[in-house]
Amino acid sequence: MEKRCIEFHVNRKNFHEHKIVQKTVPEKRDLSDGQILVEVDQFAFTANNITYAAVGDMVGYWKFFPVSEEWGIIPVWGFGNVMASKHKDIPVGGRYYGYFPMASHLVLSPENVKRGHFTYGAPHRLKLPAIYNHYTHTTSDPGYTPEGENIQSLFRPLFTTSFLLADFLSDNAFYGAKQLIITSASSKTAIGLAFLLDQIKAKDNVSVIGLTSKGNKIFVGKLGFYDDVVTYDTIGEKIAGDIQSVTVDFSGNADLQRTLQNKLGSQLSYNCLVGVVDWTKRGRDSVNGKFFFAPSQYAKRS
Repeated sequence: MEKRCIEFHVNRKNFHEHKIVQKTVPEKRDLSDGQILVEVDQFAFTANNITYAAVGDMVGYWKFFPVSEEWGIIPVWGFGNVMASKHKDIPVGGRYYGYFPMASHLVLSPENVKRGHFTYGAPHRLKLPAIYNHYTHTTSDPGYTPEGENIQSLFRPLFTTSFLLADFLSDNAFYGAKQLIITSASSKTAIGLAFLLDQIKAKDNVSVIGLTSKGNKIFVGKLGFYDDVVTYDTIGEKIAGDIQSVTVDFSGNADLQRTLQNKLGSQLSYNCLVGVVDWTKRGRDSVNGKFFFAPSQYAKRS
């Protein structure tokens, strides 16, 4: 029986609309010289991937696995196995971690193969951020364990963002702020950021405040990484508006942006836009907001 490749497509303008597309899986004879066929074994799907879709046109995430002007494939992080190969340095059977489509199979054109790593050399990816073009063999990854694959797929891309965010803020001396406010404080990337800031904030005398819902307040407080936890409905009375502040927004909620900016006014020295957890309430009301593009900080550190 002919094996089928399954792809999950979403409407680029309406994420509620989606479809399953089936194609014929290429065989080795269908590959060009230097190509490999990878079967995507597993991947994680989080609000981070929704952010890829929500800013897909602005940042270029739809270009990684292009479909059409109307439809797109949301990128994900996970693992895949080499099922067929016409690349002399990549044998069948290798298992790789990297950036994959929401699909069962992917044809890759590896370049710069060395020590268990390669980059995806397709022409349409050359102008896209390099951080997404690296694929790592599990035997060459010092952080890999078979039992940790689910955790790696889930947390590695998120904690990488947390790390680069903490580095970016520290690199800029927190823009002179003494109060750093993190929205969606219960989200995984926010927790990673708070964990890292807890280790470095003392030298800049910065207080880290987590904004969250009533239902998550106890959980966020028990983490021990935030100096204070404030619920969204008490911003007006609990957030000091006379302290120079930086906001790190994972929510993407336009109403929340307005509330924070009205409260902080001229004391808001930097408004860092990261995610769109609340993607259905996006808007163009972010005043002085700058989208944090993790690959830029990654490129600087590389």
